[in-house]
Amino acid sequence: MTLLGIVVVIVGFALRFNPLLVVVVAGIVTGLAGNLSIDKILTIFGEAFVKNRYLPLFLLTLPVIGLLERNGLKEQALNVIGKIKAATTGRLLILYLFIREAAAAIGLTALGGHAQLVRPLIAPMAEAAAENKYGPLPETTRNKIKAFSASADNVGLFFGEDIFIAFGAILLMKGFYEQNGIILEPLHIALWGIPTAIAAFIIHSVRLYLLDRTIQREVQQGIAANASQKELNNHAN
Repeated sequence: MTLLGIVVVIVGFALRFNPLLVVVVAGIVTGLAGNLSIDKILTIFGEAFVKNRYLPLFLLTLPVIGLLERNGLKEQALNVIGKIKAATTGRLLILYLFIREAAAAIGLTALGGHAQLVRPLIAPMAEAAAENKYGPLPETTRNKIKAFSASADNVGLFFGEDIFIAFGAILLMKGFYEQNGIILEPLHIALWGIPTAIAAFIIHSVRLYLLDRTIQREVQQGIAANASQKELNNHAN
């Protein structure tokens, strides 16, 4: 019964409900399935709110993102992108990748995220940039743009935070080396993360740059396929 929370997560994501809401509901369902009272569940949430520095941001983000989406956040993002003629999906995502990685490198890991920024803002803007340039997009192309939007966030965060000297993994490595008689400063470990972060940025930027060509090719293939289907229908009639 305690696995009901996992079912809620799977169903919620499959139906494309708000990810933050799905996770909160899954936590509540798991608590109820584990025979916890509502008071106990709220107490656990409250204790985590105080002890965990990410959960307060999570709980505050939920209503803020909901209000912004309800009041036209996506529509405003589409309007902004529509006015920038030079904007393409690849260029937009490269810019976000740079901002995400640079912010993570100085410890601002909460500046971004799939639920907070990618889903409500970055992905719609990336789709709009492609539509402005190539017209209506096939569903497979839309899904690919969403996937690349998420990947820009993942790559930027993963490799950027390795440069931040107070990042947990760096402190873990420092402790491990000290246990084996090797004394290293966190700054030295972080500095060695810079070449990797730069390489990751360059490699993924190339992939994002090539994404524009992929979108163009898929749109043209879709147009050709539709034209062929119309021709077949005309011959059939």
